[in-house]
Amino acid sequence: MRIRATVAAVSGALALSALVVPAAQADSSPSGKTDVHKAVEAAKSAAGKSAFAAADTGVPYALDLSFSGVKINNGKPIVVGTAAQVTVPVTYKVTHAADIDLNADDFLLDVEIYRGPSYADFDTVLYGDEWPTCTLTSATTSNCKGTIDIYPEFELANADATAWKVGGYAIDMNDQDLNSENVDWSKVGYAEQDGLGTTRLQRLSKLTVNASPEPVVKGKTITVTGKLSRANWETHKYAGYTGQSVKLQFRKKGSSTYTTVKTIKTNSTGNLSTTVKAASDGYFRYSFAGTASTPAVSAVGDFVDVK
Repeated sequence: MRIRATVAAVSGALALSALVVPAAQADSSPSGKTDVHKAVEAAKSAAGKSAFAAADTGVPYALDLSFSGVKINNGKPIVVGTAAQVTVPVTYKVTHAADIDLNADDFLLDVEIYRGPSYADFDTVLYGDEWPTCTLTSATTSNCKGTIDIYPEFELANADATAWKVGGYAIDMNDQDLNSENVDWSKVGYAEQDGLGTTRLQRLSKLTVNASPEPVVKGKTITVTGKLSRANWETHKYAGYTGQSVKLQFRKKGSSTYTTVKTIKTNSTGNLSTTVKAASDGYFRYSFAGTASTPAVSAVGDFVDVK
């Protein structure tokens, strides 16, 4: 699924039908999310808005359904690089009337992440490529699993490395043909729920280290260089992360624990450079604690042989 802008409210059945499903898709209950999402957005706009009270169009009725226990990416931030698709799991519980079949062909349901004032008035939204699967746990409850799929090459801007809100919707088409210009919206059920939680998108970070000379005489100076960079979602390259505090750490040969030697800051291009005295064989690395927009990262240790 791709990022979208909010579908504006329209006034009249003909204008609405033009937004729903491409004419090439004759099925009244499409399975592809891309094809049907405009219909869902139309239902969101229709629900409770006077613009949809035109004759013969009706207004969707309220579905007896609610979402709870939503977890995005197992509660962890979503870290995205410059090119590769990122898919993360979404799990939640749905409580619904006993006569609602979440797995019916003409029933659509999903949980999405968005930025903007509210789920009813979002600026951008991200969701999964496939519809979720739901398993009944009782006559009125189901556990659902889905995904959020993100394509950084054309979906994200750097400002998107922030907190995203979570909303969910369900639409029961009740055999209404969404290709028709005469959709009776009064027969279409709709539920929408905001405030289901938050998640955070972060720009993937990288960190390098090089300690030299190798080998080195005990007591002599070792220069440790490196670079902290992170994904730029607008240039689709990695760029230096400037002015960030990074720890230089050392792990003595035979030990499994790194100890912080000093803390320095990246320069205007994200580069790092400092010196230490050679004391014993071991590994040097840089370690970055992370920020709200960028995850923590540690370089792979560089071994120095001290003579």
